[in-house]
Amino acid sequence: MGGIVRHDWQVSEVEALFALPFADLMFQAQSTHRAHHSPNAVQMSTLLSIKTGACPEDCAYCPQSVRYDTGLERERLVPLDEVRKSAQAAKDAGATRFCMGAAWRSPKKKDVDAVVAMIREVRALGMETCATLGMLTPAQAHELKDAGLDYYNHNVDTSPEFYGEIITTRTYQDRLDTLSAVRDAGLNVCCGGIVGMGETTRDRASMLATLANLPQHPESVPINQLVRVPGTPLAGQKDVDPFDFVRTIAVARIVMPKAFVRLSAGREVMSDELQSLCFLAGANSIFYGEKLLTTGNPDVARDRALLTRLGIEPFTPPGLAAVADAHAHEEPHVHGPGCSHAHAPARPGAACNATRQR
Repeated sequence: MGGIVRHDWQVSEVEALFALPFADLMFQAQSTHRAHHSPNAVQMSTLLSIKTGACPEDCAYCPQSVRYDTGLERERLVPLDEVRKSAQAAKDAGATRFCMGAAWRSPKKKDVDAVVAMIREVRALGMETCATLGMLTPAQAHELKDAGLDYYNHNVDTSPEFYGEIITTRTYQDRLDTLSAVRDAGLNVCCGGIVGMGETTRDRASMLATLANLPQHPESVPINQLVRVPGTPLAGQKDVDPFDFVRTIAVARIVMPKAFVRLSAGREVMSDELQSLCFLAGANSIFYGEKLLTTGNPDVARDRALLTRLGIEPFTPPGLAAVADAHAHEEPHVHGPGCSHAHAPARPGAACNATRQR
């Protein structure tokens, strides 16, 4: 049951999984999970908004869109030294991956140059790196890969059929093209969607079939519960039935058995019991920290307490310890007039190692 990896799912087959009796679905999801993953380990990531607000897109769920009055203040790109401090704090709290998100439709050259410097700083701490910057060209994807980026996040958000009800400023194919560019560059793909935007169960099945039928499954699949932000078009949506949300996690686990399924946005309002069901359904990654781009997230103490109660240990990706040890023996390079390394503007004397709903 748990060992087959497929790329030929019919939407009707995925929809049939959603329709299984809850106990049967959970049994199949947990069996699949145990065939490919440690059953009691969760990978922890921390997400930092490195550039907030003023996005020209019209994603109906997003408080960062310039089209909606949500009270969110626009912020400039976060300075390099602040990114490093945030990454160090995340690592100290137990996160193994540091994700950087920017509210761009697509980054310009100067933007990519700045993010390249951030990637190098975070990698020097011995952490995995992830970025979500909007649409990428193949050349940009290769540049980020060369800088040491491990993962690139670009969600499809929902089904191809429902997508036009949520976003009109970029097409579904635009999203798939970016995923293709990221994959061709050799980056790991982080791609998932949002539950609770008014979509049907068939839409959820179609979204997961789209991801499962990619030539290679995403390594990370974030499943977000809509955070209803006042001022956005989706602020008045009804609550998602908790069991429907758990079913989405379980079906994602079954159709993409080797992926890390991330319990993502919306955790702040989830009970410990609901989150526990999600872990039982196959979720084995979370965002860790008090903020997720611009929306709330459970604090570190609550997460630690819950994981301890459940007997779940943090998952450490292979190789990170070796990376950290290698950098520990390097002499830090200091920015100066003769520094030729590509980096974002930083305060004098800052170290240069040079080596969303989400």
